[in-house]
Amino acid sequence: MTTTHPTPTTMQTDDVRQDLADRYPPIADHALVGDGETAALVGLDARIAWACLPRFDSPAVFASLLDADRGGRWDLPVRDLRSSRQHYLPGSAVLVTELTTGTGTLRVTDALLLDGALRPRTSSATGALGRLLEVTHGTVDVRTVLRGRDGAAVEGSPVPLPDGGERALHLSSSRDTGRGHVLRAGDRWALTLSWTGEPLDLDPDALAEALQRTDTAWRDWSAGVRFDGPHADLVLRSAITLKLCDHHASGAVVAAPTSSLPEAVGGERNWDYRFTWVRDAAYTVYALRRIGMVEESDAFLDWVLDAATREDARPDVLYTLDGTFPQDEIEDEDFEGYRGSGPVRWGNGASGQLQHDVYGEILDCAYQHVRHGGTLTDARWAHLEHLGRLAERHHLTPDQGIWEIRDAGRPFTYSVAMCQVAFDRLARLAELSGRADRAAHWRTLADDVREDLLERAWSEEDGCFTEHLDQPGTLDASLLALPLRRVVDAADPRMVATVDAVARKLSPGGGLLYRYLHADSPDGLEGNEGAFVLCSFWWVDNLVQSGRVQEARELFESLAARVNHVGLLAEQVEPTTGEFLGNFPQAFSHIGLISSAVLLARTEGTRSPTS
Repeated sequence: MTTTHPTPTTMQTDDVRQDLADRYPPIADHALVGDGETAALVGLDARIAWACLPRFDSPAVFASLLDADRGGRWDLPVRDLRSSRQHYLPGSAVLVTELTTGTGTLRVTDALLLDGALRPRTSSATGALGRLLEVTHGTVDVRTVLRGRDGAAVEGSPVPLPDGGERALHLSSSRDTGRGHVLRAGDRWALTLSWTGEPLDLDPDALAEALQRTDTAWRDWSAGVRFDGPHADLVLRSAITLKLCDHHASGAVVAAPTSSLPEAVGGERNWDYRFTWVRDAAYTVYALRRIGMVEESDAFLDWVLDAATREDARPDVLYTLDGTFPQDEIEDEDFEGYRGSGPVRWGNGASGQLQHDVYGEILDCAYQHVRHGGTLTDARWAHLEHLGRLAERHHLTPDQGIWEIRDAGRPFTYSVAMCQVAFDRLARLAELSGRADRAAHWRTLADDVREDLLERAWSEEDGCFTEHLDQPGTLDASLLALPLRRVVDAADPRMVATVDAVARKLSPGGGLLYRYLHADSPDGLEGNEGAFVLCSFWWVDNLVQSGRVQEARELFESLAARVNHVGLLAEQVEPTTGEFLGNFPQAFSHIGLISSAVLLARTEGTRSPTS
């Protein structure tokens, strides 16, 4: 097996790369605000660079991250900007950006407004983004410029949303938006962009009160997060970030609120993540429950089980927020992509793939549901057994695997292992729900498949488990998930050897891991990608569970140091520069941080409510 690692793309010349870098801020230079229906990215320069309205999966109104000229954005340009900084209010998703100029400092407070507790928006409620500008000292010359999808400045309102419906954007302002203003210390400017319900027209006092109500709602919610272990501040911020990715009305959690942010700058690995993956569910539910987010855990479980057991057919890999099949994947020829990384994609072609791990993911969710007091009706049991029979029939059939390769299917070890998880959880469910007559069949099958799996996935030649059954010389980071799903014990010498092999072969250094090496495991795509953040947290978990706690702590510290200025993580990291890659913020990365922190807390005598 080769040990060479991916290098940054060379598809763009140095001059082109520099020009694109000047036009596109780093992905890491953004924070997220949201209201349970949608979310927006706010840059360090106070630019709204991303927002899909009125929902996560609606067409993008602001998408300058995908095309600096034509993507649409909302700027607050100030004269003679010298520096900026950004922070969230404690325990909140209300964001403060401070812009310091040569003559003064402007504080911009941003939030998607909430009227009361975090809950599904009623049909009469208004979706709105509030921006309160206040000069804290000196004077600041500032304008507001809202640009549409064609790049032209928007004058006046209403402005139709790009979804083709009757809804429109309404911009209200306490000052004239047609010109700039020199604001002095104490001066305030209220801006409110609304898109559902009645348009909001708020003066500075009214907007300040609305922002205060929003902050109170977030602080009341975050007070329910329970964790006192390592980096409790980052665990709380991760919990808030996951709540920002939570669609309150349905209980679904989007993988990320963005689309097509590249896994390699200049490459084609650009995907739409504004959907809910079944495989994310079990990991998400487990992590949320462990820090006290029981309501979110239960809502997500209900959503997953309702979507995946709706009919007697093969479950889908991913779903829309409504639990339906996503639109076909299309390429947007109008956008150049982040720093020239095309194509920009809407929809996700992985939805039609064969990914056999989905059976185990769903059954594990069902098991968690029942184990924590949920009921299992005869109808749902029948659906779950149907999934088990599908897994029994197909568990050795090649598929596209957890990494969703766009190539011919292969017998991935992880996929077979998750089918074994399906059989194991069915046996446990049968025992828990008084269906002992069915438990024996599924227990026998689970034991037989596990024995066969571990034998065929182990390579004496490589001294580790392999990415594919019966194929020495293959390795991928999904093997680190086997102990987390109870397929093999983390302290098993074979698993310890596999962890060391993954670290040796897939790590470029700095505590990071690639998912796999493209030269050894072709995926049907050109180019390379960054290191996958979640895999490094899986590495931490394995080290903890095998007793290598000091190594785990050091690795966790290195990963905690990679969060951006407001505590957020992307999907991937470019190892040589530390640059964020992929969609952002990534729910899976924050799930990994929470899970690893909880495991480490156990070793330090601290804990979360259900750890």
